[in-house]
Amino acid sequence: MHHDRGAVFADHVHPGTMNGLDESGTDHFDDHFRHNGQSTKAADVAEFGAMRAVVQRVSSASVVVEGQVVGAIDEPGLLVLVGVTHTDGQPEAARLAAKLWGLRILHGEKSCSDVDAPLLVISQFTLYGDARRGRRPTWQAAAPGPVAEPLVEAVVAELRALGARVETGVFGADMKVSLTNDGPITLVLDV
Repeated sequence: MHHDRGAVFADHVHPGTMNGLDESGTDHFDDHFRHNGQSTKAADVAEFGAMRAVVQRVSSASVVVEGQVVGAIDEPGLLVLVGVTHTDGQPEAARLAAKLWGLRILHGEKSCSDVDAPLLVISQFTLYGDARRGRRPTWQAAAPGPVAEPLVEAVVAELRALGARVETGVFGADMKVSLTNDGPITLVLDV
């Protein structure tokens, strides 16, 4: 059955605010909210949630934090921006890693596993931003740092366990990402 994840999270925005928080600044993600006339709790949103990645085929990419390069690939590979939502866990991290490792979007319909191409993996909570209402995006669908960081690290660990060469950004840092998109090829994956 197909559900519109965005509709669930858009319905969660509190009246009078544009960020999903009530007037006191409290996030009520775990409170009951309505979807298609049925009451739902955040724990029940698992069927709607998925770890999200924006994947770009690149000829090179790098990430800089405080003026220092912290991760770079200087040959054809993938730049992967990873977003985590509240319902994600280790199974989603493992599925995303396997999908990225075998994704056949490099030249000649090859995958990173086929040609030992590197990946640059960067956390990106804004992938779960919702700007359908108002002018300021809401972030309530993004998992908080203590939940998201270990899952982004799990994606990296799973990739490395598969044999991938992986570079990373710094979780939660102000990062400057540079890339040369090859094609251009950019995909959005929800796994």
